[in-house]
Amino acid sequence: MSSAIVVGSGPNGLACAAILAKRGVEVTVIEAEGRIGGGTRSSELTVPGLLHDECAATHPMAVSAPATLELELDRYGLEWGWPEVDLAHPLDGGGTTMLRSLEATAAGLGEGGERWRRIFGAPSRGYEPLTEDIYRPFVHLPRHPLRLLRFGLPAAAPATLMARALGTPEAAALFGGIAAHAYAPLNLPLSSSIGMALVCSGHAYGWPVAKGGSIAIAKAYAAVIEERGGRIETGRRVRSLDELPDADAVVLDLSPRGALDLAGDRLPPRAARAYRRYKQGPGAFKLDLAVEGGVPWAYEPARRAGTVHVCGSFAEVVVAEREINRGRMPERPFVLLAQQYLADPQRSQGDLHPVWTYAHVPSGYGGDATEVILDQIERFAPGLRERIVATSTRTPAEIEAANANFIGGDILTGANTPLQTLLRPRAAAVPYETGIPGVFICSAATPPGAGAHGINGFNAAEAVMKAL
Repeated sequence: MSSAIVVGSGPNGLACAAILAKRGVEVTVIEAEGRIGGGTRSSELTVPGLLHDECAATHPMAVSAPATLELELDRYGLEWGWPEVDLAHPLDGGGTTMLRSLEATAAGLGEGGERWRRIFGAPSRGYEPLTEDIYRPFVHLPRHPLRLLRFGLPAAAPATLMARALGTPEAAALFGGIAAHAYAPLNLPLSSSIGMALVCSGHAYGWPVAKGGSIAIAKAYAAVIEERGGRIETGRRVRSLDELPDADAVVLDLSPRGALDLAGDRLPPRAARAYRRYKQGPGAFKLDLAVEGGVPWAYEPARRAGTVHVCGSFAEVVVAEREINRGRMPERPFVLLAQQYLADPQRSQGDLHPVWTYAHVPSGYGGDATEVILDQIERFAPGLRERIVATSTRTPAEIEAANANFIGGDILTGANTPLQTLLRPRAAAVPYETGIPGVFICSAATPPGAGAHGINGFNAAEAVMKAL
């Protein structure tokens, strides 16, 4: 039997390990922290009994991810929950929503609805076959070239161009908030790519949450690994590849910097140079709230929305993302807020609800963004502060301390510059190979990028199987 060691138990490391175990490889997962999960951990952060996700909160791409489907994670306790409204975007004096239904979303966008339908309709309806291309590294032989072209042309555009193409302030703001998940300046080429993927996935599958917290994703992968005879060790920090026992393959669920630290001089010079040049992105400042009666949104659909983009107009989003990428804290940052309890009531205690939120901030931001986040939310939900029972904050430095992959609070494990969006973590025929025979990398720094979907880990597992 072949053997593999996976260093790191984030969603990609666990997905990789679970796929390898299912395919007959003897697997050991080694995790530095005391708990598995990486970006999918969940805890009672504010009040006993209120369950908060520590990082990843909603999962529009995980439902259709290849590891989720092949491993049948529902058999291992993973259950999805959908809110009534997938996404709300409040605006001064109103707002707009994105629903799973493309037609209902377009109908709510007025004059911009037809353009929304024209841009996102075909790739949303054909999203399942499209994933065979967009979930793979950029350099590959397309399986559905026409579908990929229909998706790829708008995805390659700057988000500012897409906003103009959508034609109305409401449609532009809705797309801008989604595109801002890339943490990239929205005037750059390819700054629409993550927004395109999230919109099309959302119309195909919705924006669900994992019932019982995002940790349920990690637990399901762990159950597969253990059922297949694999082992998971926690609280063991690996500092060098030389510390590892012999194995046919080693897979690193680590940032390029982490891979450099472990591999040392064993990395070929070209790979080492690429990993040193790998660019980190801006950070996150996380604020969790325990709110009596929920957030009092002025825009009523936001009260029923699992995800809320608290950022105002498209122009405001552009300024906020530009500032953080220049190392400056904006006066009105992009704030992402999730109300997972609407789809998963067990996270609440009676009428006391957990509200998950973070702001985009400069890398390594050392200030306290609590008040500016609350100001942004209160702008669209007056009276929020009076309902807050407890808070919990996590600065970029604390985010990095809890997960070494999140350097400077960069929860995406790398900047989405045009080059890195296409070729991450380095230009290579198989980007999951480190250049050291038998050693691979599977973190969010690899294609197709960040998320709790485990797609990177699945792709790395396939590369391992081919090598074995």
